[in-house]
Amino acid sequence: MKSNLQVAIDGPASAGKSTVAKKVAHLLDYVYCDTGAMYRAVTWAALQQKVPLDNDAALKELLTNLKIVFKPADDGQKVFVDGEDVTAAIRMPEISKNVSLVAAQISVREALTKKQQELALDGGIVMDGRDIGTTVLPDAEVKIFLVASVKERALRRFREDQAKGIKVDLSELEKEIALRDKKDSTRLISPLVQAKDAIKVDTTSLTIEQVVAKIMEIIKKNN
Repeated sequence: MKSNLQVAIDGPASAGKSTVAKKVAHLLDYVYCDTGAMYRAVTWAALQQKVPLDNDAALKELLTNLKIVFKPADDGQKVFVDGEDVTAAIRMPEISKNVSLVAAQISVREALTKKQQELALDGGIVMDGRDIGTTVLPDAEVKIFLVASVKERALRRFREDQAKGIKVDLSELEKEIALRDKKDSTRLISPLVQAKDAIKVDTTSLTIEQVVAKIMEIIKKNN
């Protein structure tokens, strides 16, 4: 297996991107980059500093000195913002509800896209998000587009939140995920769309292990 491939994994919220991407990166001994965590980190910082989430100029100013760092951990990775561990905080419902609005701002996308491209410059990376195959890494050798039904994705998020002790309503989660899909796929800057050369993988009725196996198969064919 080449050590310099760029693997782009895109798809809507709760399609299993991060979980799968981590496992694929581990199997390939590649770097894993969770771009969604970057946008969540910016959203967290904006909320903490009471920066209007739809104010592009204010967010640009916030990003000027914001330092987002990923550190390896036994259970995956930890995320730090200006030295503070925000790994758990950026997964809270308030962040999930607001991250699409922040991610739609031009300054935020430009700054984070540049950072992501720099990380992937030498290859040997698995990157997941919503615009990796179309905007961030348009020349990636392997592009995957993960999908799953809204009902299945809501159930996954429900179970995740329950395990963390977060009380949520399943029907509300379905509505939130459907709304986020709409926001992500209709935004003007880098909308969520399947790249023309991406391979679609429907994860609705598959286990994580089955999805990983499918992706590894695709990577081998493209290697």
